[in-house]
Amino acid sequence: MKVRQNPGPSTGSRVNRCRRHCENARVDSAGDVVRVTEASGADAVRQCAAIWARAKARRDGDPEPATVEETVPGIERRLGLDGARLFLARRDGGPVGFAVVAPRERNLELFYLGVDPGAWGGGVGSRLLREVADHARAIGAERLELWVIDDNERAIRVYERSGWVGTGKVERDPASGRLERRFLRHV
Repeated sequence: MKVRQNPGPSTGSRVNRCRRHCENARVDSAGDVVRVTEASGADAVRQCAAIWARAKARRDGDPEPATVEETVPGIERRLGLDGARLFLARRDGGPVGFAVVAPRERNLELFYLGVDPGAWGGGVGSRLLREVADHARAIGAERLELWVIDDNERAIRVYERSGWVGTGKVERDPASGRLERRFLRHV
């Protein structure tokens, strides 16, 4: 019978590298690996703006999505908040979703959660929400909060499956004029 020796530093280092690499990768419901990383820079913002424009057009039944140029300023405005972070989900190297968060007092607010319509139903949104919750815990936030368009049932189902609870608070967004509902999740 062979007894396995202590793997030594080189094998252990390989295991630790693999463990760190796999921590931000999860298999989605289609069996594909989705990696979520913190992102920054103009290219990442443009990729997120393109995802948001396509998702918003599909959600609202618009015949054409807004342009990236029209969508970038809203994302940049939220990323300009103190402590804001952008998380980008990729599958097979291509961007499929993103989240933008920023700390607010003792909470972490989710300002954007966007998933490319081609990836809807594939677990990308849930994966991003797990990353957001991990970030909230890492910075010591007590709760997560967000506002979602009142009739965005697809998003509301994703939030509820991920442990978010509606507060009953509804307000009209001054920019869009649409009703929005507030949701919270304790971390």
